[in-house]
Amino acid sequence: MSALKILVIPGSLRSGSLNARLAAVAAHELALAGADVTRISLADFPLPIYDGDLQAKSGVPKHAVNLKRMMAGHHGVLIVTPEYNSSVPALVKNTIDWVSRVQDAHETRGQVFRDRVFAIASASGNRLGGARALAALRLILSACHATVIPNQLALAFADDAYDEMDRLKNAADAEGLKALVRQLIDISQRMM
Repeated sequence: MSALKILVIPGSLRSGSLNARLAAVAAHELALAGADVTRISLADFPLPIYDGDLQAKSGVPKHAVNLKRMMAGHHGVLIVTPEYNSSVPALVKNTIDWVSRVQDAHETRGQVFRDRVFAIASASGNRLGGARALAALRLILSACHATVIPNQLALAFADDAYDEMDRLKNAADAEGLKALVRQLIDISQRMM
């Protein structure tokens, strides 16, 4: 069997992002569990705001095509999203909107979402840990017919969640991340 490949996508471009930090910790945990991990930045895949007229005129942007193909090269995807105004940020929603429009030869539009497993996580400085954004992201991915694992991680008080070695200090947070990683790997292996 080939190595299990997991793509980790932080949904924030901000310097010092709590979600980029959680994505790095999750990528490390996935690697410890035996996955071949790729962590990217959406800054490397800049996209205009989705517009059907723009798509009709110019087609799907090459960065959306490249990101879709990168996703297709992995068995599972972990999206770590910030929470803006009780939902996902425009960056995350817009990326999903564009990627869902990519259709390579011999596949249906949006097939990349149906053919792999998704996990979701969020980090926030408040007590909810981005839970409302996770509910919105689960709904968006479900609308794309993605398999989204039941486990998710909403890391509360994330600005103080790490020790000096960049590990999660709270045992419940660390176990929550490990449970998410185990479930993502298990379900991804079953779908290989």
